[in-house]
Amino acid sequence: NQEEEKGGEEVTEEGKKEPSGEEADAAQENAGTLQRAVKLFFGCLAAVACGAVYTGYLSTYHDRKFWFSNRQELEREISLQGGSGFYYYYFKHMLSAPSFEMGVLELTVDNRTISGETINAVERLSLYPEIITAFVYRVTESQDFMDPICFYIGAVFCLQALYVTALFVTSWVMSGTWVAGMLAVAWFVINKSDTTQLDQAIPLRENWALPYFSWQVAALTGFLSNSVGPSQELFCHLTVSATTFSFLLLWEHSHYVLFVQALCLLLLDAFDLVPTRKVVDVHRVYLSSLALVYVIRFQSPSLLGCPLLCLLIANFLSMFFDLLSISIPCRDFVTNFLLCQDGFQSPSQELFLRLTQASVLPFYLLVLSVCLISTLQTVYARGQPMKTNLRLEDGRIGEQPEVAYHVIHTVLFGGLAMVSEGLKYLWTPHVCMLTAFGVCSPDLWMTVFRWLRLRSIHPVVLALILSTAVPTIIGFSLWREYFPRVLGELSELQEIYDTDTVELVTWIRSQAPPGTVFGGSPQVMGVVKLCTGLAVTSLPLYFDIRLLRRSEDTCQVYARRSAEDVYKILTSQKTNYVILEDSLCNEYTHKPACRMKDLLDISNGHVVYDRGEIYSFSKHGRFCSEIKLNYSPYTNYFTRVFWNRAYHIYRVNAVISFQY
Repeated sequence: NQEEEKGGEEVTEEGKKEPSGEEADAAQENAGTLQRAVKLFFGCLAAVACGAVYTGYLSTYHDRKFWFSNRQELEREISLQGGSGFYYYYFKHMLSAPSFEMGVLELTVDNRTISGETINAVERLSLYPEIITAFVYRVTESQDFMDPICFYIGAVFCLQALYVTALFVTSWVMSGTWVAGMLAVAWFVINKSDTTQLDQAIPLRENWALPYFSWQVAALTGFLSNSVGPSQELFCHLTVSATTFSFLLLWEHSHYVLFVQALCLLLLDAFDLVPTRKVVDVHRVYLSSLALVYVIRFQSPSLLGCPLLCLLIANFLSMFFDLLSISIPCRDFVTNFLLCQDGFQSPSQELFLRLTQASVLPFYLLVLSVCLISTLQTVYARGQPMKTNLRLEDGRIGEQPEVAYHVIHTVLFGGLAMVSEGLKYLWTPHVCMLTAFGVCSPDLWMTVFRWLRLRSIHPVVLALILSTAVPTIIGFSLWREYFPRVLGELSELQEIYDTDTVELVTWIRSQAPPGTVFGGSPQVMGVVKLCTGLAVTSLPLYFDIRLLRRSEDTCQVYARRSAEDVYKILTSQKTNYVILEDSLCNEYTHKPACRMKDLLDISNGHVVYDRGEIYSFSKHGRFCSEIKLNYSPYTNYFTRVFWNRAYHIYRVNAVISFQY
């Protein structure tokens, strides 16, 4: 009996020492789950840290650039550049209203912005960001600890944190390492002049909307991937739905961006690079989001005729682009004015030089070439069965649906960026993300080694080594070269103080009676509306044709028109005062035929072309110059009431009758 007991003890000990195969598999699975959880935790922590640090950087840089914390309220408002500060005026209006509902109602029936017109400002000016931000400001009672303008600008900066976090997540999901996300964020910050428009104007609609588009692309990347489970796919689908709706709501041009994205998905479906089911699901998201936004935007007719809706209904593309070559001798002022905007110009060589100096462009071309060639190989061999679970040893990065999507995405948006400077802000952030993914992805290096048929060393080992070594070297070089520059930007105080504009607004506030209507260029009208709240004749909006036509009429003060003609135009707009800017009247620095006075001379037919040169000719002198001479008939119609180095304000006299 004792021997049997000893034998039983030995069996028990051996059973403890050598667990069964199922127990070993379970233990290995638990260890793998724990490892993935730890990796996910640190990746999310790094993503949130990058977003928080970027927000702090933007806030500090903005404060140093404008001395924002040391300025008076008027000087802070004038610092909202680009003439788009009038958006902040509506935010202030929402806060001053007796209630939130009353503020929204007043904006939908607004007769205090544009003289002689009652407009739905929410619809025409796309004021949903201001409405949402004002609601949050009221509900959280932030007025107890934060000024309205600081809260407004801070909201934009927080959205930019979501922007870079989405780039981080996209690059991380595609490459499998959060090092790629950190590299993508570093490139985004280093090339901030080409990746964001915050330096030009903070309240732009793009600055509110593009963070949602970035998250939509991140969720779409996960949705198209073959490696996600049903629950993860559902989460990505819901995220795509929410961000698509938000993107369409906040920016009036967002449906053009989604049109290009829908084209990418159609091409993926046509070449069998992604399941048709997923493309149909995304199309349903587009359609439902368009329907909701159409209702919320007061049945905006622009959505009914948008190319995205046409593409969804037709489900095929008959024509992608019809680029019309419009030369500057075109007589239409609005057409020439839009074509002369910086956003419609071809990108300069400095863009590619900056991207090359930051090492983005060379690696981007490498990553794009490898992914594009691998995708084309997949398309060429589409008759063969495609793998859903690719291994690293396969070296076929182009068969991953999310990679194929991003290849087509970057090619289409890159082509648009080569045509229009303004679209680079959609392309360059994606360049940073895609490049970071590529250099950190073992699949990309393995694809290259498969093509080279490397035999001297095991290609898998070399791919893993390069996917770690290359981003490490790039990160170290960026840290060494650009980190001192970033610190220098934050430590340097830049004094930007527009005394002339401050004097202008101060005079208007003290001398102009309530109900006064001011006329002038769209840019200065935006400042007047923001800082005084008075009615103006036009606003700096380039998507509303009626406002552009009103701007053309008001800007005739810089044309070769008679005093009688200008007086009739201004009185028809019920203008009481007109503001003339010396920078527009004596403009010499802009490119030929794009100065305000040249555009007006062309549209008015006051131009002579001789041997390629443009000359202005009219029996009348230029109004903005002639009026300063103070002789009749100008003094009969206008009286100068204020002037400084940059601005002249003239009162439009209440003349009952005059001789022609």
